[in-house]
Amino acid sequence: MELGLVIFIFGSIVGSFLNVVIYRLPAGKSIVFPPSECGNCGHRLGFLDLIPIISYLLQKGRCRHCGTKFSIQYPLVEFLTGLLFLALYWKFNLGIEFYLYLVLASLLISATFIDFKHQIIPNKLTYSGIIFGISSSLYFDHIGFRWALLGFLIGGGFLLLVAIASRGGMGVGDVKFAALIGTFIGPTQTFVGIILGALIGSVVGIALIVTKQIGGKDRIPFGPLIALGTLLMIFFGDSIIDLYWSIVL
Repeated sequence: MELGLVIFIFGSIVGSFLNVVIYRLPAGKSIVFPPSECGNCGHRLGFLDLIPIISYLLQKGRCRHCGTKFSIQYPLVEFLTGLLFLALYWKFNLGIEFYLYLVLASLLISATFIDFKHQIIPNKLTYSGIIFGISSSLYFDHIGFRWALLGFLIGGGFLLLVAIASRGGMGVGDVKFAALIGTFIGPTQTFVGIILGALIGSVVGIALIVTKQIGGKDRIPFGPLIALGTLLMIFFGDSIIDLYWSIVL
């Protein structure tokens, strides 16, 4: 089997676990116990119910025991995680960045879907990510401890200033999320990623207001925008920064 396909399948399996994280973490439940079960009938899901993407398609998005319709989120997260893992493999091959960014990508996906649904980013997610990011910088040469620490301080510090200035318009969870990202990709990439996310959010927000999908006072979760900006920097960061300097200079 081609390695790329293996990585996609592995990513979709990880995505299945991320669905558990997305569902249980905001509710304060264990992500390990009990095993997966139908939220309606409580029937414990077996192997045939848990095959990423395929089970959802074969069962037409319903519990095969009680017929309850499952959210499209489940196969979407599995597919996106598999696709993102595959893209990281194409970008970094099997270098250390590939393995570290698998962890970051998992954190980004979890935070994105939780923030969309609950407008929070749980501390357990951000704190564990920060610890992993700082620790990995001590053992691998992908970024260096000082650069990871600067990423933590500048990424989180920048959004902290924004949160203070906005007087409640931005949550502290976003600040911690930016600090987490900084430990993986450093201050420059984090800062530019935040700016990119804000620009994209402005465009999307204006479009939604114009089309009357949201009101002018409705809040758009910023966590997913930070995550999107981060992914753009991971895959195209050097080109984006070079383009910026070519325009400025």
